[in-house]
Amino acid sequence: MTSAAAKPSRTLNRLAAQLRGSVGKCIADYRMISAGDRVMVCLSGGKDSYTLLDLLLSLQRSAPVRFELLAVNLDQKQPEFPAHVLPEYLAALGVPFHIIEQDTYSVVKRVVPEGRTMCGLCSRLRRGALYRFALERGVTKIALGHHRDDIVETLFLNLFFAGRLKAMAPKLRSDDGRHVIIRPLAYVAERDIARYARGRGFPLIPCRLCGSQDNMQRVVVKNMLQAWERDFPGRTESIFSALRHVEPAHLADPRHFDFAGLEAQRVAPMSEQDEEALAFAAAAALPA
Repeated sequence: MTSAAAKPSRTLNRLAAQLRGSVGKCIADYRMISAGDRVMVCLSGGKDSYTLLDLLLSLQRSAPVRFELLAVNLDQKQPEFPAHVLPEYLAALGVPFHIIEQDTYSVVKRVVPEGRTMCGLCSRLRRGALYRFALERGVTKIALGHHRDDIVETLFLNLFFAGRLKAMAPKLRSDDGRHVIIRPLAYVAERDIARYARGRGFPLIPCRLCGSQDNMQRVVVKNMLQAWERDFPGRTESIFSALRHVEPAHLADPRHFDFAGLEAQRVAPMSEQDEEALAFAAAAALPA
């Protein structure tokens, strides 16, 4: 029998309701999950993916459509990786799961020069393994744990270091056209995920491959955004809101707006007769 001390606090319950609402709205806004979907939830052992799975399980119980969840972890054979943690947690939770074993760690260490960022290659290898598994198991949606702050950070990484106005889409088709990727945490702030993970006591597994690479460009951008948020609370939310309210005509990419055809779209000048008719109509609308 659960003791009173083990029950979730009111604060945690309120936070859970807030996160559940945000995730549900995001799923609805982007039509992320449909009836009969088989959703693969990618688990890394970090706070984000634990929270994603937890909230999707909660929503699954009351969703207006039926869908399946399959939790999947890629064991990349990193030294000292506690391989027992996720299987034990998922088995106790009663959720269907699978552990993919692939030694991407050795590949990354062999290919990437010492001191260089490993995340790019590591992420490509991990993505390839997960995509192959998704095809084999008839997965219709692949759910990733990226949150609002990840999306905003990616915007500035592309802006500063790649000269592109590009972030992470909440829902997208993979480059090979075979998969639909969803990010149900897109409306959720990282600080709220961290609070929720602490409150729920998830057995977190740190990434020892690249977690200590403090010189990464993403770390620089994260620190910048955190400083902005301290000085101007709500700025990250405002930036994310801007990503949802794009005006292509006020940017500069001719691929996404027909600047060349503006002349043809110009409204013809009003004739003298039209001006007179408009003046009469306005006068007629005035009270006697």
